[in-house]
Amino acid sequence: MTERLDGTVALVTGASSGIGEATARQLAEAGASVAVLARRVDRLDALVAEIGAAGGTALAIESDVTADGEAAAAVAQTVEHFGRLDTLVNNAGVMLLGPIVDAPVSDWDRMVALNVQALLACTHAALPHLLRAAEDSPRRVADLVNISSVAGRVPRLGSGVYNLTKHGIGAFSESLRQEVTGRSVRVSLVEPGAVATELATHLSEGARAVLEQRMATVERLQATDIADAISFIVTRPRHMAVNEILIRPTDQEG
Repeated sequence: MTERLDGTVALVTGASSGIGEATARQLAEAGASVAVLARRVDRLDALVAEIGAAGGTALAIESDVTADGEAAAAVAQTVEHFGRLDTLVNNAGVMLLGPIVDAPVSDWDRMVALNVQALLACTHAALPHLLRAAEDSPRRVADLVNISSVAGRVPRLGSGVYNLTKHGIGAFSESLRQEVTGRSVRVSLVEPGAVATELATHLSEGARAVLEQRMATVERLQATDIADAISFIVTRPRHMAVNEILIRPTDQEG
């Protein structure tokens, strides 16, 4: 059974493109008011206008969640504007592949800062509001969805620190799930395989060539495919929690 999200509020990070953008649209279509967060405010403004034109409600929040205090400020802005927070989708992330030997440590720092530390900061700031929403909302449940990757399941040559960040998200999510599930906050992990998004545009030329060769025969998933899964998770009835979803293209082997 699919439930509507009318009267609820969602915050989606990394919402200026790809999975985050598609997810914001779907949650708005399901009735949620949606705060969309990213650095590229022009794209956020266009998304908010699009959602509004379709009859939904959205708020653009320009933020770099890797900066001190920005995650907490974004959550506070969402709650101040809409009055509550029922769903957090931690989607923002970066993938910088390459050998570990002689790697630019700045790449590692960027991945840890966004994939791990920013996710922790957003989660920490949102949890009191999610716990409160689970107590006082008509649905009597709240949702935290963390976007990981198949890289959080399968270590691969040339992906060491990216693997580290995504495995860490999985471990954190499961521990948190055990802590708050008895209070009706559902914690879910979504692990996409190859998706046609901007994620690979951050790669070096050499790393991009390796990835393209490995995925040359794979029909990649679309951002809407992952947004469908997220929407499925958060529209389940209260008694049903989807803890983890691994989604690969049909012809992706690993």
